[in-house]
Amino acid sequence: MNEPLDYAEQPGAVELKVHRHRGGTVETIADSIGQEWPIALVFNGISHAVMMCTPRDLEAFAVGFAISEGIVERGSDIHDIEVTTHPDGAPIPYAQVDLTVVQQAFVALKEKRRALSGRTGCGVCGIESIDLLDLAPERVPDTGFFARLAPDAIARAARALPEHQALTKLTGGLHAAAWCAADGTIRRTFEDVGRHNALDKLIGQLILDRADPTDGFVFLSSRASYELVRKAARVGIPMVATISAPSTLAITIARQAGIRLLSFCREAGYVDYGTL
Repeated sequence: MNEPLDYAEQPGAVELKVHRHRGGTVETIADSIGQEWPIALVFNGISHAVMMCTPRDLEAFAVGFAISEGIVERGSDIHDIEVTTHPDGAPIPYAQVDLTVVQQAFVALKEKRRALSGRTGCGVCGIESIDLLDLAPERVPDTGFFARLAPDAIARAARALPEHQALTKLTGGLHAAAWCAADGTIRRTFEDVGRHNALDKLIGQLILDRADPTDGFVFLSSRASYELVRKAARVGIPMVATISAPSTLAITIARQAGIRLLSFCREAGYVDYGTL
């Protein structure tokens, strides 16, 4: 019989006994597994989305999701947040985050839900009509960040990131979103099974800390998808750097928003996808 997962362990990872096959031998070892829970996001009493997420930093995640998905325009539009976890939930553990938002944002959210009602297909972010895609990014303000960007900032961030990935080091299976200064120093890092969730957690914490999102850049341990660049544009982040490749739409949106997009970032170099 398979051993049940112990959800009472530290949020983010659980330990499970597994059989490792190597070199013709089999041994029983303890393996750390990244947690993945359904997280229900509820706005003014109405459930809006259920996201699969690592169950930590959920307040920051909910704030970042609300901002980066355009549900609210600013942190002050959120009046209250309550996180409830159910580690013994059936059939699996789950959590719920209740947010109270300003009436204007709630009315707009209800109108959006009405426009999406009755869908039967599975499309981008749950929509099935191209007309409903929000691909027109906000223009990121020019605050002079690039003039202050150190020549070795990417190399410095790439070298330091592994030391800020405690859960990834433990499980080998999580993404990270790091907030970096102009010299490449990593200020904050959030990890999650989903790269979008990790970025939402980072954005949410920036909002909660009332930090200036134009005074730094994001370094992601993933590819650059259009959603990640779109989320960065919503809050005015001037630069997105990723370890893996970008998509064509990510490049297009970055150029439209005025975001500097760097990919294949390593200590030895990177590729700049800005306008030539």
